[in-house]
Amino acid sequence: MSDQTIQWEYRVLTIGNDFTGAKDEQIEQTLNDWGLEGWEAINVYAPTGHKVTLVAKKPLTAASRRLRTMP
Repeated sequence: MSDQTIQWEYRVLTIGNDFTGAKDEQIEQTLNDWGLEGWEAINVYAPTGHKVTLVAKKPLTAASRRLRTMP
């Protein structure tokens, strides 16, 4: 067993606006798309009642670490 600690990367997206609100279909599609990319939803909240904010995480890989360091 390795002593390395898992490092995470996070993704945050707010869906909806003050006029139309967040549509269930859009939330579901976003979560399904993220799931296919390896993201796991860790928090979903509605700060205003009209908007929904999704927070997801996945393990940080060497490839994604390289992308983060590129200009």
